[in-house]
Amino acid sequence: MKTTGLCLALLSAVLFGASTPFAKLLLGDMSAQMAAGLLYLGSGLGLALVLAARAGLRLPTHDEAPLARRDLPWLLGVIATGGVAGPLLLMLGLARTDAASASLLLNVESIATLLIAWGVFRENVDRRLLFGAACIVLGAGVLSWQGHAVLAPGALYIVAACVCWGIDNNLSNHLSAVDPVRIAMLKGVVAGSVNLLAALVLQHAHLPGPALVVGAAAVGFLGYGVSLVAFMLGLRHLGAARTGAYFALAPFVGAVVSLALFPAQGVARLLVAAVLMGIGLWLHLTERHDHPHVHEQMAHTHRHVHDAHHQHDHGPDDPPGEPHTHYHVHTRLEHSHAHYPDLHHRHDHEDGHSHAA
Repeated sequence: MKTTGLCLALLSAVLFGASTPFAKLLLGDMSAQMAAGLLYLGSGLGLALVLAARAGLRLPTHDEAPLARRDLPWLLGVIATGGVAGPLLLMLGLARTDAASASLLLNVESIATLLIAWGVFRENVDRRLLFGAACIVLGAGVLSWQGHAVLAPGALYIVAACVCWGIDNNLSNHLSAVDPVRIAMLKGVVAGSVNLLAALVLQHAHLPGPALVVGAAAVGFLGYGVSLVAFMLGLRHLGAARTGAYFALAPFVGAVVSLALFPAQGVARLLVAAVLMGIGLWLHLTERHDHPHVHEQMAHTHRHVHDAHHQHDHGPDDPPGEPHTHYHVHTRLEHSHAHYPDLHHRHDHEDGHSHAA
């Protein structure tokens, strides 16, 4: 489970990190709000095509839990913070900041995600994870240091965007059992439409040429759409704090891509940052969380296989084969094994009951 979640979180980080320098290129010919709208609308429409193809081909392996009425408050929060406010603030920051610095400042998102998960939603975070996250942030700090001008013009916009995405990531954690493609599609279509209409109506902006529209849609589909799907699947396996910690590599990816697209910065700082980030990643990869814990009785719907946590009977209408999706009940279970804050391990921790190595 951890390997799957790790790969998904890193894929999300690579796609999102690489998208930031390309988004910077788009800003030369359109306003920040127009760019935010086209990027997210591109992600939403691209994922809508994926959903249509999935339905047309009737792929049983992609069966996922549908949205329920109780999910709507979380979904609205995700769209408002991560879909409307976050990208708009990022584009405003990118218009005032060089691409490499902007990419590195995105590290604030992983720290915001971790701190909100730990402080607000009470997700277990041990000292090893905190120290690893600190190493990754320190690595980004080495690269982004600019003497007295650590926070370059526009940096506060980017920091505010990261806080919005930190809130978004934790709210998305409550939707991690639901079909991630559908969640990301709705987020992209609604949020992209809001920012695009605001640019056209309030700013009297005009759509850029077809090449720029297609370019923005492609960057949005990969960097926001596919990246978000991978991130939400990572949440399912790892929880918000750990997925956010692995996502901290996104700024490093963005900085490397920026070096290829824009004037180069100091290579020595890049090497120092790589060592620090490597230490942080190693600390996260080698984390082991193992203690006796209790699963209280619960009932929900999500895609699963019949593992140690899914020993239930099937009714005549439940789908055959595995993995499959249906409403099921978990009976009370007490055991001990290595685990992470996935869908079935979001329990409280008492003193002495949390062991990490």
